[in-house]
Amino acid sequence: MAKSTWKKLLNTLQISTDYSEKPAGLQWRSNTVFIVATVAIGLFTDLFLYGLVVPILPYMLEDRVGLPPHRIQSTVSGLLAAYAGASVVFSPIAGILADRLPSRQAPFLLSLLALLGATIMLFLGTTLPVLVLSRMLQGISAAFVWTIGLALCLETVGPENLGKTIGSIFSFISVGSLCSPPLGGVLYAKTGYKGVFGIAFGVLAIDFIMRIIVIEKKIARKYEVEDPDSVSDLNTTPNHQQDGAADEERRDDEEQPLLGGKEDDEAVYQLSDKQPWIVRIIPILPCLANPRLLTAFLVAFIQALLLGSFDATIPTVAKEYFNFDSLKSGILFVPLGVFDLLLGPLFGWCVDRYGTKPVGVIGYTFLVPVLILLRLPHPGGKDQVLLYGGLLALCGVGLAGIGAPSLVEAGAIIEKYYEVNPEFFGETGPYAQLYGFNSMVFGAGMTIGPELAGELKQVIGYGNMNLVLAASCAVTAGLCFVYIGGTPRIFTRRKA
Repeated sequence: MAKSTWKKLLNTLQISTDYSEKPAGLQWRSNTVFIVATVAIGLFTDLFLYGLVVPILPYMLEDRVGLPPHRIQSTVSGLLAAYAGASVVFSPIAGILADRLPSRQAPFLLSLLALLGATIMLFLGTTLPVLVLSRMLQGISAAFVWTIGLALCLETVGPENLGKTIGSIFSFISVGSLCSPPLGGVLYAKTGYKGVFGIAFGVLAIDFIMRIIVIEKKIARKYEVEDPDSVSDLNTTPNHQQDGAADEERRDDEEQPLLGGKEDDEAVYQLSDKQPWIVRIIPILPCLANPRLLTAFLVAFIQALLLGSFDATIPTVAKEYFNFDSLKSGILFVPLGVFDLLLGPLFGWCVDRYGTKPVGVIGYTFLVPVLILLRLPHPGGKDQVLLYGGLLALCGVGLAGIGAPSLVEAGAIIEKYYEVNPEFFGETGPYAQLYGFNSMVFGAGMTIGPELAGELKQVIGYGNMNLVLAASCAVTAGLCFVYIGGTPRIFTRRKA
């Protein structure tokens, strides 16, 4: 009896691989909503803790490390670069490892332990090397959580539902990204380090509980079949190997909008068997020659760049224009985050229903005039605050529109490569590698965004800084029109 109870406990904690004994709560722990929520909380925790400590880094360097004032700004930039560098380096590694491991849960959980270690080191660290190491651990954790989390989402919901899923997740996590810096500033001002890291450990505890409880669908299915080894990844099987593939393709053709793209010939996706040795380790590398995939990565980079720019400039503008303290500055993030949160799932559904091209083009085009209009607010009273808040709300609408197209487009391209070259990529496909590269690009945007925006704001002013961002969105919208979703039908008809 005791042995049976012990076996059930091990299965419940997902330590044992004995599929004859079902773990407690198998049904709800492998439920689609719970899996997606666990991924969302994981991504939220990463961005939330990243932004939470950014405002207090200068004080930590001055109070704890004892750096002179003239070295603080450069050291803060170095700490941000340590996070970005670790994320950039380890994101492809995370993708390679994830595609070779039978389960996503173990590395997903280990990445949280790295984040916990980094947070403890930040809380207790009194020397610069410790702080640098903690930021590097944060970057490594980010690389794994983004790579594995997004791959787990694809396996759970399938390509046909990825748009609204990613839209919902990005809306949720962007709120954490935008609100955590002012929250960190407020907590530090009111409670000191203990308040900042108290909420950090609370979020980590919730994230840990969800990650240790969640059970992947493919793992859950092994408890339902006679031969557990026969169970493979869900929802990532090439379409030509699935039942009803012809019906699905016919439905997609019927739903193609006027702005939609014409699918490239399969020959475009055919990969040669003669590849250099590095491709055997990272099979996704030949796919990077595809302009559609590169554009999808650019879309992700610009999205992260905009988020980082808002993080860096809204608090300073609030102080310079309206003499706001850190608490009131945080309130200005509310309209930006609320509209992003509410409209993200809607735009994600539009991506699933109408395709990536129209949503990407409209989203980035919408942001162009809104960013230009951000030059209108000037120092003043209530009317100027309302004007600035209203424009930030419109920016939130635009951010909601650009969240899903990148990942859905990149996933669709890689799915096409997988369909045409199933033996080249193996049974699990290159999806985790894809999200590893996407994490690398997104992390670079989140790092460059604050630095670029802060520098431009000082050199050419806030209005002209937003003009540069608007021009970047205009270029991105044009590239979306040309490449995202395939060749535009208008070009095809002209040729005909």
